[in-house]
Amino acid sequence: MDLSLREIRFFVAAAETGSFTDAALQLHVSQAAVSRTIANLEKVAGSKLLRRLPRGCELTGVGQQILPHARRVLAEAERLREVLASQHSTLRLGYAWSALGSHTVPLQREWAQRHQDIALELIRYNSPTSGLSEGLCDAAIVRIPVNDKRFDSVVVGLERRLVAFASDDPLWSQRERVTMGEIAERTVIIDPRTGTTNIQLWSGLEHTPKVIESNDVDSWLDAIAAGQGVGTTAEATAHHHPRPGISYRPITDGPRIPVRLVWWHDEQPAGLNDLIGTVTQLYASD
Repeated sequence: MDLSLREIRFFVAAAETGSFTDAALQLHVSQAAVSRTIANLEKVAGSKLLRRLPRGCELTGVGQQILPHARRVLAEAERLREVLASQHSTLRLGYAWSALGSHTVPLQREWAQRHQDIALELIRYNSPTSGLSEGLCDAAIVRIPVNDKRFDSVVVGLERRLVAFASDDPLWSQRERVTMGEIAERTVIIDPRTGTTNIQLWSGLEHTPKVIESNDVDSWLDAIAAGQGVGTTAEATAHHHPRPGISYRPITDGPRIPVRLVWWHDEQPAGLNDLIGTVTQLYASD
């Protein structure tokens, strides 16, 4: 059974207006086109859907059963149309822990002023590709390398590495900065899927820290605030996730963290080049 949206739309219009004439006016077609299209739908259905009356039409029993389903089909088709249209009018930018730190709001404001035809939408999703491989965004901000040939990427900036600890920490509450060696003597909380901290950061030092795993930035922050350990993170985290009871400090010898934009190799989204240029310029101004 092959049905067209045109047939379903004509049937719903006639059923709701109670008239082939009024349906034709609503659809901007001739009355004959409405009558012919609905007759074809009835032929496919094998039953009369509308009872013709001297002054209009009314639903048959079969028509009454079909009408709610027909309305849902049209609603889903409209939603699909909106999704397809948004692919060209919205640039969805994914991120996991944090977007672009202090550069996030300047990017949003500058983008809105310069791009009237493409909206920039930020989407947070905790995965190694920040929602890109899951189809949730068109491009993504990542701070860990994406070693997958399906994607292209470019480094748009570098961020300082900070340490996060409980503000009442008995050892560091008065410290202005710490070293990687000092962090190695503590328990370090990491997110192995999307975080920027791994044990290899201390490979050249005498000691390596004990680690506890978390599964996203919120559980990471909760554990640090509870004094279960400390963490290292990109500077952007401090801007996106300030929290009472947690202090962020620079790490004197902490390696900087590359910030990358990533997109599908075979599907470069509209506005990507402008996005790369704008973000790169924002980081260059640091």
